[in-house]
Amino acid sequence: MWTASPRFLRFLVVGVLNTAVGYGLFAAIYLATGRHRVAIVIATVLGVVFNFFSTGRLVFGSRRLRAFVPFVLGYVVTCGLNILLVDGLLLAGVSPVLGQLVALPPVVLLSYQINHRLVFRTAGRSAPPAPGAP
Repeated sequence: MWTASPRFLRFLVVGVLNTAVGYGLFAAIYLATGRHRVAIVIATVLGVVFNFFSTGRLVFGSRRLRAFVPFVLGYVVTCGLNILLVDGLLLAGVSPVLGQLVALPPVVLLSYQINHRLVFRTAGRSAPPAPGAP
């Protein structure tokens, strides 16, 4: 039976806070502008610095500022996936606000994998695999 690693559980807890803030920003910006892509990008940019420190410190135990650029690049990838998913859901007749909510699970899982394997990895230190990891 699969059990979640403590790191992945911390990622989920910190992610709930980060996601609530990000989704709140997205919804407010979307309602103000009526443009889901603009809302996704602005909410993502506003959340990056806060998320870097909360995820780095609380989840991965890292205070390394040199991880900021890879962290931002990971956000670029997840933001792109987010836009593609919401665009696809819009074509299926789903509202942008609901579409963003539906897009969150795959975006969160990809974000964990990027942070765990690329951004905050530590040479010589092995961590339990995340859900769905080979």
